[in-house]
Amino acid sequence: MTEVSRSGYYYKPKGDKSKDAILLERIREVATEFPSYGYRRVTAQLRRQGIMVNRKRVYRIMRAGGILCTIRRRYRVTTNSNHSLVKYPNLIKNLIPVRTDELWHSDITYIRLEVSFAYLAAIIDGFSRKVIGYALGRTLCSTLTIAALTDAIRSRDTTSLTHHSDQGYQYCSREYVKILKDSGIAISMSGKANPYDNAKMESFFRTLKVEEV
Repeated sequence: MTEVSRSGYYYKPKGDKSKDAILLERIREVATEFPSYGYRRVTAQLRRQGIMVNRKRVYRIMRAGGILCTIRRRYRVTTNSNHSLVKYPNLIKNLIPVRTDELWHSDITYIRLEVSFAYLAAIIDGFSRKVIGYALGRTLCSTLTIAALTDAIRSRDTTSLTHHSDQGYQYCSREYVKILKDSGIAISMSGKANPYDNAKMESFFRTLKVEEV
């Protein structure tokens, strides 16, 4: 959620700072349209509008104006790695992809909708960071991740490809692993309770929830 103080809304820069005052009004317009944006995304949006300004200046004005947003994060566990299925080592610790379909990242997240909820299984390309496969469902069963994987494989080149995920049972399931192996895809998994190994997926889900859902 975004909190804008009453004093922040009526804040006006003091002294000879007419340019800051004009910029503050534009920042308020962006913050009103995108209430969860922090100063980095506000800066990017201003630049898209043709206003060339650096992040430090935007941060200073937003802080002085009391319009820096505070996002209250809710966390729901979607990974259960306490199972007896085979777990695979992390193969991507030093891997920096240089082409598409060299590295895929997979994960599941919980999405709260207006009157309901859903689980989203998604796969993004590690080089382009584009979503290449996804599936929505009401349960965390392995059919959800299999649907996302099938969606990705049907239109991509899986030659010399590594698939990275957490150690959740959905990704360790025999059916999921079989599809990967049958497609010639190398299997890589994050260490237990180490989401930073799959940071690109975490970043994608965070952006999705803040800007779209």
